[in-house]
Amino acid sequence: MTDCLSRCRGSLLRLSACLAVWAICVVPLTASADSSPGAFRAAFVDRDISPDLGMEQPGGYGKVFHRTLHDPCKARIGVFHDGRESPEGYTAIVSLDALIIRRVTVEAARQRIEQATGIPARQILIHATHSHSSGPTGLILPGEYDHAEPFVRELAYEKSSMADPVYLERVENQIVEGVTAAWKNLQPARFGVGRGQEPTVAFNRRFLMKNGLTYTHPRPGNPDIVKPAGPVDPEVGVLGVWDEQDRLQGCLVNFVCHATTNPGGISANYIAYVEKAIRGMFGEQVVVVFLAGASGDVTQVDNLSLDVPKRGAAMTALVGGRVGAEAVKVLLGMTTGTSCPIAVRSETLRMPRRQPRPEHLAEAKALIKLDPREAGQTNWIFAKELVLLEALQAVKPVVEVEVQAVQIGPLVVVACPAEYFCQFGLDIKQGSPFPFTFIASLSNGCAGYVPTLEAFGENGGGYETRLTSYSNLEITAGDTIAETGIRLTRQLQPGDVPQPVRIPAFQGGPWEYGNLPPQKD
Repeated sequence: MTDCLSRCRGSLLRLSACLAVWAICVVPLTASADSSPGAFRAAFVDRDISPDLGMEQPGGYGKVFHRTLHDPCKARIGVFHDGRESPEGYTAIVSLDALIIRRVTVEAARQRIEQATGIPARQILIHATHSHSSGPTGLILPGEYDHAEPFVRELAYEKSSMADPVYLERVENQIVEGVTAAWKNLQPARFGVGRGQEPTVAFNRRFLMKNGLTYTHPRPGNPDIVKPAGPVDPEVGVLGVWDEQDRLQGCLVNFVCHATTNPGGISANYIAYVEKAIRGMFGEQVVVVFLAGASGDVTQVDNLSLDVPKRGAAMTALVGGRVGAEAVKVLLGMTTGTSCPIAVRSETLRMPRRQPRPEHLAEAKALIKLDPREAGQTNWIFAKELVLLEALQAVKPVVEVEVQAVQIGPLVVVACPAEYFCQFGLDIKQGSPFPFTFIASLSNGCAGYVPTLEAFGENGGGYETRLTSYSNLEITAGDTIAETGIRLTRQLQPGDVPQPVRIPAFQGGPWEYGNLPPQKD
C-alpha cells in the first residue's frame, strides 16, 4: 500500500511539473508577472540604429553625407509595469539617437508593439534626441512631394535633406524588436527619482540686439548684443532602476541642450558621453534612455564668452561628460522604492500651418530660379523652403500634434513633437502637480520649431521664426501645447517619492570611543 501511494505521489509530482512547464510556455507573458499592487517591474535594452556610411546626415536644409563612424547610434528602450493585470499598467519609453522621427514611423511601430506585447499604442512614447550626427530619418519623407510639379519635386528630393526608406525600416524594426525583448524580460525592480544641476554647458542662443531685433547666434564679441532673449534650464532629471541584486539596470536622463556638438562622423552626439560617464560608475549593463528637454533655443555655444571654445569630439565629451557626471551624483544619492503607479494621458491637437504672404511667396519663386551663389545661399535656402511649404499645404494644411503625459510613480514625462523653446518647458514644470516633471521634445512625431509668442513680436526674429516646410505651426502653438500638457498632468495622481528609512529615537549614550576626555600628559 505504501509503495502504491509513493508511486502515485511521484506521478502527481511529475504531472505537476509538466503542467508548470506547459503554463510557462503557453500563458501570455503579462500573466507571468506578479500582478499584485506595487510589484514594480522594469527592463531595459538598446539596439544599434547606426546608418551606413554614405547615407545622408540630416540637420540642415541641404544634403550632407556620412563618411566616418565615431560611435554607434542607438534605440534606447525602457519598459515599465506597475504590477496591475490591466494593459494600462504598462508603458514603454523609446529614445532614438536621431534628428527627428516622423509620425508615420511612430504609428507603425506602436501598432506592431501593441500586437506583439499587448502594450496599448497610446502608452508608448517614442522620442528623438535630435542628434545632428545621426541617420536619415528626415526632414522629407520619400514620396511626400510626389503630388507636386517636377521642379518642386526636384527641390524636395534632390536639394533637401531626405529620409532613407531602407533606414526608416531598420529603425522601425529595431524599435519593435527592442520593446518586445524588454517586455519579455520584465523583472522585479526598485526605482528612484532625483535631480541635479549642470549650469556650465548649455546656453540660450538667441539674443536681443541694439537694433531691437532678436538674432540667433550673433557670435561672440558682437558689440551689439544687449542680453539673452530666453532662459536656460540647467536641471538634470534622472530616474534610476535597480534589479534585485542592487545593480543599476537603466535610467532616464533629461537635459535641455541641442545635440549639435558633432564629434565627427556618425554619432549619438554628446549622449554617447552621458552614457560613458554613467556606465563608468555603474557598469556596462546600464542602458541610458536620454530625453532631450525643451531645447529649441538652447545649445552648447556660449555667445557671451570670448574664450576659444572646444570643438568636435572635445566639446562632445565636455557636454556629455558633465551631464553624465551630474547624473551619476544624482543616482548615487537616490532612495529607492517599489510603489510605482503607471498611467498615460494623451491628446492629439490639429494645428493649421501658417500661410506665407503672397508677396513673400512670389519673391521666393523668383529667387529660387537663380543660382544659389547669385541669390545668396541663405536667401536661396529659405526661398526653397517657402516653395516646398506651399506644395505641402496643398495636401496637408493641418498638422497632428500629440501631447502626451507618461507617469512613472512621482515622475511625469510631458512629450510633444516640437523643437520646443525652453520657456515652455519651464512653464510646464511650474504648472505640473508632480514633484518631478521631465519634458521630452521631438516625441511621437515632428512639428519643427515652436517659438514663444515674443519671438514673433516686434523684438523677435531669428531663423527659428522663419517659415519653412519644417517649421510652420500657428504662432500660438507653443502656448496651446503647454496648456494641454499641464492639463494632462493634472489628470494624473502623482505616486509617492521613495523616502529614506529614519533612524529610531535616540537611546543610550554616545559612542564610547568618542566621549573620552583628552590626555595632556
